[in-house]
Amino acid sequence: MANEKAGHSVDKEAISERAQHFLKVLIERYIRDGEPVGSRTLARESGLDLSPATIRNVMSDLEEMGLIVSPHTSAGRVPTVSGYRMFVDTLVTLKPPAHNELNRLREELGSESNSSKIVASASQLLSGLTHMAGVVMIPRRERIVFRQIEFLPLSGNRVLTILVTSEGDVHNRIINTRKPFSQSQLQQAANLLNHNYTGSGLAEMRSKLVADMEQTRDSMNQIMVRALEMAEQVIDHDSDGGDYVMSGQTNLMDFNELAQMDLLRSLFNSFSQKHELLHLLDESMRADGIQIFIGEESGYQPLDHCSLITAPYEMDNKVAGVLGVIGPTRMAYDRVIPIVDVTARLLGAALKPR
Repeated sequence: MANEKAGHSVDKEAISERAQHFLKVLIERYIRDGEPVGSRTLARESGLDLSPATIRNVMSDLEEMGLIVSPHTSAGRVPTVSGYRMFVDTLVTLKPPAHNELNRLREELGSESNSSKIVASASQLLSGLTHMAGVVMIPRRERIVFRQIEFLPLSGNRVLTILVTSEGDVHNRIINTRKPFSQSQLQQAANLLNHNYTGSGLAEMRSKLVADMEQTRDSMNQIMVRALEMAEQVIDHDSDGGDYVMSGQTNLMDFNELAQMDLLRSLFNSFSQKHELLHLLDESMRADGIQIFIGEESGYQPLDHCSLITAPYEMDNKVAGVLGVIGPTRMAYDRVIPIVDVTARLLGAALKPR
């Protein structure tokens, strides 16, 4: 469960077993109650017969290592991002989902036949089971290979695009351009795209387009720039309504640590803009297994007070996307990690052609 983006990390070997035990107990208590944990509480919860002075010394050592911190308003301690990181990597005791939760996942994912409904259902299930925000990437359509594109002028700045795939599927989309184009200009743009991109998968075409846009905006002729801009719109439109489905964002308002209006506004803005969160999901898709971004580890400021837990799901033995849960750093990792893991497996199975 290690995450390459982890920031300051402490070697587990450098900490005594007793200190690890106290850290685990402190974090579990803090996750449960949301209150800083004092040495008296820790002595009671730890089950160890130690003097208050010994416990204070261990707490002091953990604080020096940057694993816990004392908020100004309290004598107790709370975990830092590094403390949580050590906890999820080496100390957490995972709890498998309950039978009723597994049954609900199997029944609701298995009852849909339409892939977009299955994805939406997975997002809602993640949100419902964890009481946080559930997010599911729409399956990448890398198997769709672009064969031909045509542009037909409509009224005003609207253009009808006809995209034909190698399997003969025809996708019609109406896009809005920055200014009106004549039939001959649109024909030139289509010829250019058909010459340069035929035979590319849509995902490959997208990355080629982005690279070519960077290079050509200043240096190449307007036909190329126009063609690339229109093609980019076509691919964006041709992704079943978006790049990911999210459910349960408003659940995050129930957590005190996220309930400040400026934090919520920043979070919800980031969800609506999608770009950075999609980048994180893409990163998770390229990595192996479960990925956990805690607080500022994501490198994305709106998620500084959140954790994102993701797992990839497969179609045809290839990773097709990722799903995950977004919640406060003080989340029940022991419960959420297995739910994310099993939902990913069941989603992959539900998306298999029947």
